[in-house]
Amino acid sequence: MEQEREILTVAQVAEFLQISEVTTYKLVQEGRIPGFKIGSHWRVKKADLREHISKLQHGDQL
Repeated sequence: MEQEREILTVAQVAEFLQISEVTTYKLVQEGRIPGFKIGSHWRVKKADLREHISKLQHGDQL
């Protein structure tokens, strides 16, 4: 059984949200999806993403 990853790549976030990688990269870069950079690579904490989705469900805008 594979342990659930806490830190996601842009590709993994795109798959999770079922949107394109290009759109995901743009949203993370603009700060509209919470993320952080390690070197030149963007990463997203799964807990932050779930919290962000919860806010969207309660009326916040992306």
